[in-house]
Amino acid sequence: MVKNLLFDLGGVIMDIRRENCEQAFRELGMECIGDYLGDYGQKGPFAELEEGMITEQEFRDRVRALIPREVTDEEIDRAFNRFLTGIPVKRLEELRRLRKDYRLYLLSNTNSIMWRQDIAKYFRQEGRELDDYFDGIVTSFEAKCCKPDPAIFRRVTDKFGILPEETVFFDDSKANVEAAAKLGFGTRHVAPGTEFYELL
Repeated sequence: MVKNLLFDLGGVIMDIRRENCEQAFRELGMECIGDYLGDYGQKGPFAELEEGMITEQEFRDRVRALIPREVTDEEIDRAFNRFLTGIPVKRLEELRRLRKDYRLYLLSNTNSIMWRQDIAKYFRQEGRELDDYFDGIVTSFEAKCCKPDPAIFRRVTDKFGILPEETVFFDDSKANVEAAAKLGFGTRHVAPGTEFYELL
């Protein structure tokens, strides 16, 4: 019996576009940005921030060292947040509807800069806060590990006392879906052009 729905954020609830972020960093002068950003995983300081291994300021300083001109913290943050393009209100409405019948949880590979800034902003479209849509949240930067590492899935089950066999996990990454399935979760792969609420 399904009691819980566990959602990835980017590509499932939040629309993302890596190319926008890459273009923004190139405009700052960081020509090597393509070496660091991927659709399903990051490298270098981007990965270290996502895993909570470095602070926001350490991240900015590491990125700044790769840019041949002076840039401010705000310019770096703004370019980084270009990865996010928004959340259709329909998805927020569906989350509220589903929460009437299930417990909803969020499991996201993300970083503290986006989390505090644009992610929080996009969830306020209906006049609510991010926490109003979920019964619990686990982020990679707080858990110190990223999907598809089994440890981050165990963090969810241990923290919230839920069982994988009573939980359906939604993610746009096949690797993450496969990792969850091996741990006993029900899974749904949210392919590009698909809405999570169409897969229930």
